Amino acid sequence: MNIKITGTGSYIPDTIEKNESFHEHEFLNTDGSSITDPNEIIVEKFMSITGISERRYTKPHLNASDLGFFAAEKAIEDAKMDRETIDYIIVAHNFGDVKHNTIQSDILPSLASRIKHSLRIKNPKCVAYDILFGCPGWIEGVIQAKAFIQSGMAKRCLVIGTETLSRVVDKHDRDSMIFSDGAGAAIIEATPDEGGILTHETGSFTYDEAYYLYFGNSNKQELCRDTRYIKMDGRKIYEFALNHVPKAMKSCLDRSGVNIKDVKKIFIHQANEKMDEAILKRFYRLYKTDIPKHVMPMSIQKLGNSSVATVPTLFDLVKNNKLEHHTLKTGDVVIFASVGAGMHINAIVYKC
Repeated sequence: MNIKITGTGSYIPDTIEKNESFHEHEFLNTDGSSITDPNEIIVEKFMSITGISERRYTKPHLNASDLGFFAAEKAIEDAKMDRETIDYIIVAHNFGDVKHNTIQSDILPSLASRIKHSLRIKNPKCVAYDILFGCPGWIEGVIQAKAFIQSGMAKRCLVIGTETLSRVVDKHDRDSMIFSDGAGAAIIEATPDEGGILTHETGSFTYDEAYYLYFGNSNKQELCRDTRYIKMDGRKIYEFALNHVPKAMKSCLDRSGVNIKDVKKIFIHQANEKMDEAILKRFYRLYKTDIPKHVMPMSIQKLGNSSVATVPTLFDLVKNNKLEHHTLKTGDVVIFASVGAGMHINAIVYKC
């Protein structure tokens, strides 16, 4: 038996937030001082570094668990299976449900419990739990699903990545422009079909790197000091990713026995266009070979960084021929890879 993705689904919010909408923001330095550049220049520099021209924000009445439910419904429908046969629902997120215009994260009950409730699954042996693993959370959830299935504890798992980062950003921080909302889901199950998860790799770097991403105060000093927002040390994260993600991908691929030239697509967490391109360049440099054309699909330009949702959403788009120049067919070998808060990195080599 092999362990494969038999169904996928994603939810991309309708509301488009273009870069131009940030021209009226009051961006400040971390010490609260004014930034000398006008907002048009700040946004222009942001675009050149990240590649993001717009991102998606969800509607005010929807929360992360709602988005995860929408993506899960699509994955279940795509897999053409009975939802009562799901053994585990694993939901990756970072901040739980943050209701519109509130400052408190709500994770009681867990998002997985809420999504199982929304799916109207009666089976109590369908175990629902959350995973907090930063942006690599969905990939790690897939790795956990594989372990459950391989051990005989499960036959079928639903793995979801969902986030509403637009509700935890400091509007006075330039980094806030990178984040977005969305959800992606996949059914993972044992199947006699060829292929599936070949190898995987995970690492947690916490000695010096644990707080590269953290919850901190607004750059606007007058705002409540008890309210926290997502913060990051972009330069350190960039350097960390370039040093560690290509090595993890290579270790994973080498153990799979697949030749680098047989890799058809590489799905990297959509954090920053330039960073992902640099990761890809270093990865292929490790094999002393050229980068194939159209090997790395990208969605960040239009969808922004939705954390745990980026990889499953991107895979769902390509799988359903919704991204120009990118298709998949049975037998294609792909790599999933991510890096994020913790600091965690992971990778999967997967045969479609």
